[in-house]
Amino acid sequence: MKAQKLQQILFVFIFGLLLLGFNLFPAFAQKETNFWYFGAYAGVSFDSGSPVAVTDGILSTNEGCATISDSDGQLLFYTSGNRVFNRNHIQMPNGFGLAGDASSSQAAVIAPLPGSNTIYYIFTVDEEGNSLGFRYTIIDLSLAGGLGDVVMKNVLLLTPVSEKGNCRQTQQQF
Repeated sequence: MKAQKLQQILFVFIFGLLLLGFNLFPAFAQKETNFWYFGAYAGVSFDSGSPVAVTDGILSTNEGCATISDSDGQLLFYTSGNRVFNRNHIQMPNGFGLAGDASSSQAAVIAPLPGSNTIYYIFTVDEEGNSLGFRYTIIDLSLAGGLGDVVMKNVLLLTPVSEKGNCRQTQQQF
């Protein structure tokens, strides 16, 4: 009986320490998706935890686009897949002519270079299997006074590719 009581007290003590530990060391969420810019000058901020409309963006696209913020939730840049805009909503000096098509359903995806706080990849895809294919562009945020610029543009990874899967083609290949 004493052993069981001792186990209960020990369990409550350890559980209490765990709860206290969680309160003393709160987890910090990464906020790289704090802002979304899309459509015709539309945007959403999740800075407050709930979606709030923002109207300061200059992106105008019918379909695919991408936005990225830093781990603190501060906007870094966004793209339509063919143009890149910095956090001040100004096109980067070399931020034009990317190979993402305005009619591609996912014209661009942004990914940071692992281990870097300043280098980002923008992956783009052409529409409907056209010849521009799947490419990447490199952004260096240490340039232009910290606002960033394109340092390498439209490096080919694979062509032809399609913006969406084609079940018939896939089945025929296998």
